[in-house]
Amino acid sequence: MKTLATLQPQPLFNYFEAICQVPRPSKKEEKIRAYLLQFAEENKLEAHTDKIGNVVIKKPASKGMEQAPTVILQTHMDMVCEKNSDKEFDFDNDAIEPMIVDGWVKANGTTLGADCGIGIAAQLAVLASKELKHGPIECLITVDEETGLTGAFNLQPNFLSGSVLLNLDSEDEGELFIGCAGGIDTLATFNYQQEKTPENSIAVKVSVSGLLGGHSGDDIHKNRGNANKILNRFLWNWNEGFEIRLADFNGGNLRNAIAREAFGIFTIPAKKRDEVFASFNKMAASIKDEFQFAEPKLEISCTETELPAFVVDTDTQNKLLNAIYACPHGVLEMSSRMENMVETSTNLASVKFTNDNKIVVTTSQRSEIEGRKYYAAETVKAVFNLAGAAVIHSDGYPGWTPNPNSDILKTTVDSYKKLFGMEPVVRSIHAGLECGLFLEKYPHLDMVSFGPTIKGAHSPDERLDISTTEKFWKHLVDVLENIK
Repeated sequence: MKTLATLQPQPLFNYFEAICQVPRPSKKEEKIRAYLLQFAEENKLEAHTDKIGNVVIKKPASKGMEQAPTVILQTHMDMVCEKNSDKEFDFDNDAIEPMIVDGWVKANGTTLGADCGIGIAAQLAVLASKELKHGPIECLITVDEETGLTGAFNLQPNFLSGSVLLNLDSEDEGELFIGCAGGIDTLATFNYQQEKTPENSIAVKVSVSGLLGGHSGDDIHKNRGNANKILNRFLWNWNEGFEIRLADFNGGNLRNAIAREAFGIFTIPAKKRDEVFASFNKMAASIKDEFQFAEPKLEISCTETELPAFVVDTDTQNKLLNAIYACPHGVLEMSSRMENMVETSTNLASVKFTNDNKIVVTTSQRSEIEGRKYYAAETVKAVFNLAGAAVIHSDGYPGWTPNPNSDILKTTVDSYKKLFGMEPVVRSIHAGLECGLFLEKYPHLDMVSFGPTIKGAHSPDERLDISTTEKFWKHLVDVLENIK
């Protein structure tokens, strides 16, 4: 028996569970694309794939709705692939293992992929239904949203014909989104020299784990810990007093996720062992006290380990640790346009040693204001320029400017009030939706974004609220019926 077979609404959860069985890492969407095209064939629906791999599946209007405008239902087919360090899992081949826990659907030790799998499931349920009333439908499922917005960037102007777009990639039921932040990535690369491991040394490993992590847009204002910043506090403080020699720094994974885990390996003179461990105990207790409410599961450990084959030259070590310490992370500005909304932020996403004697630091910046987005990116660049790193920016992506007079917004608000007897929250989101890029290709689009409640997106704590999924489905069905 399927795990989610008892959940309502069916077939929405049925399709979601089926999607969980199909691997769909970013940039490796071949299997999920084949699944979507097979679905279209089985349901005798017109489907097309463009050069970059985006898929559109079309369904004619139901009887009596032929004159309604064509509505685009939009999601992305890839998912963030994060797992707990003790979980054996191959995202290229293994199926996600959904579980029902206290009113939520979550995965066993990995990200669930409700972002944006539940949106895809809603698209398929609409396409397969014989009972729903709606105008002409185009379901657009884009590739590589999570790591580069590649599908949206490369969407062709003639691929779609709709005039209304419902983006199903939001994560807070009861909230309607009519704008989003633009974003840009800033990458700094250090070149280092390998040096001989000092004699009469021992190797020490400091690990940071148990952090909540989360989405670098949606969760950036929650004062959660960043594993890279926490680890670096130890290394920076010990850099002078304890003669440490860095051998490895490995923290975070994805540009759009707050770093949950990190570890550093370094050597110290054997005679300083007791001093270092005493210092660790004092610092760890202080840091855990700082995060006792925001990060109750924070774990920090310090253990002896095998001596490394080499250490990093001291000049690069000093520059790296100072740059990470100085690099901003978190909210930079709150919005003056929308109450309680983050305007500009930056995320110190990952620090990685590569096999070619390089250290790559990945950061990402977001803002609802284009000028502030670039200012934040240039601030980070300046920090790493001072440290002698080579710095590059990604092309970035535009934001979506809110239109409070939107026709589809009015329809969506009226539908929510009628169904649930309360006013939905209308706001902008401090995350990168693809909508800004769609407007560049299709400037006539009238758009709104909504979805069920998803918590812990981009982390193994990701979970989908069952009750709000039913509300999301009812809302979507009613909006489609009432678009005139």
